[in-house]
Amino acid sequence: MHLAKLTMNKYLPVLLVACGLQLVANAQENSPYSRYGLGDITPNRNVLSKGMGGIAAGVVDYQSINFTNPATLGAISNTVFDVGAEVDTRALKSTSPAKKFTSTNAIFSYLQLGFPLTSKKMKKNDVSWGMTFGLRPVSRIDYNIEKRERLSGIDSLQTLFQGSGGVNQVFLGTGFQFKEGIGNKIRNFNFGFNFGYVFGTKNYSTKLTFINDTVDYYRSNSANNTHFGGLFLNAGFQYEVSVKTGILRLGIYGNMQQRLNAKQDIVRETFSYDANGNPYRVDSIYEQKNVEGTIVLPSTVGTGFTYQDSHWLYGADFEFTSWGNYSFYRQSDDVQNSWVVRVGGQYFPAKLNTSAKKYFSFVRYRAGAFYGPDYVKINNSRPNYGITLGTGMPLTNLRRLSYTGEYVVLNTAVEIGGRGDKSTNLRETTMRFSVGISMNANWFQKRKYD
Repeated sequence: MHLAKLTMNKYLPVLLVACGLQLVANAQENSPYSRYGLGDITPNRNVLSKGMGGIAAGVVDYQSINFTNPATLGAISNTVFDVGAEVDTRALKSTSPAKKFTSTNAIFSYLQLGFPLTSKKMKKNDVSWGMTFGLRPVSRIDYNIEKRERLSGIDSLQTLFQGSGGVNQVFLGTGFQFKEGIGNKIRNFNFGFNFGYVFGTKNYSTKLTFINDTVDYYRSNSANNTHFGGLFLNAGFQYEVSVKTGILRLGIYGNMQQRLNAKQDIVRETFSYDANGNPYRVDSIYEQKNVEGTIVLPSTVGTGFTYQDSHWLYGADFEFTSWGNYSFYRQSDDVQNSWVVRVGGQYFPAKLNTSAKKYFSFVRYRAGAFYGPDYVKINNSRPNYGITLGTGMPLTNLRRLSYTGEYVVLNTAVEIGGRGDKSTNLRETTMRFSVGISMNANWFQKRKYD
């Protein structure tokens, strides 16, 4: 008898390159909405979920890792390497004055590796165990806003608001599945949790320049640079039960309010520009380093369901986040409690006897939508909405897929949405294209043949 091991050697370079790209990626979105709270919140969904409007509470799919609801981690049967990225184009319309601004941004959405840990004894007792680790961005801060005005009896004033930074998360998750079904009668209970470290920076400044034809005033700069970090924990539960010809899944996930330790450098100074246009300090009015403080992040809870049979999957989610409890060094911000409703579905055309030559019968087609108030609140509540389309396209030869159970899948999602309405001075529309690669293999397992 011969023993052969399938190693990670051919995938390791891909993992290292992707990790490097994640660390150096820097999006230039220049969105004024990222000025509030901890910036523009990135979707807490994988690409598969994004294609279905973001539903995740009751979604289980062996082709990717659902990090939104860690209860699904117990269903991991093979090692899965999952990476996602996105490109979005934003158009910001101002009614007063009437202007339009556009920007295009590209970032990595997540990197994760999941693998089964089920022992023979656990398998005999109908218990499955899975684990995952990875990293992903949580929010982005990037804005550069210029304001010109005339101060009565003084002079013309130019104000430049600038901000940069964002929040990232490195996590380790684990989940268990307890099976009670017999034959086609399924009744499973799943639970899991993610924990890890969340870290980031929030840097913002306000530069004032008096505009005068005869007098050259010194310019002023007020800057606060903050870095922070702390541990986090979120958990999820899922219940699966057979109904008629399919499976109904009920899920819930969430995290408690958390407090991050922060240190801040505060600078108040006058400055000018050299011959090359680079700023330099003229005088320091006030400066203090490593000012300790706390950032309070809100709690989130989400719940939903899916129904799935051999061809269809559809479901809905509801999620609530208590942004009203957010504070930054004991200061509140123009944010509010927010909720979102998501609906979506997936269609898989292939049947048991479908020929492997019919490639598009093995593509998974997805669609969905979401709606809810934006967590940023300026003057009034602003809606945040979108519709989505997506696909799951196998990149592995379909004959080999059916023989080995290993696969590579390209997941795609397109989102068209916006925030604000016609009465809003700043209305932002977004087209986001997301792409993800899921590679599944029997890593760390021995193969046998006679």
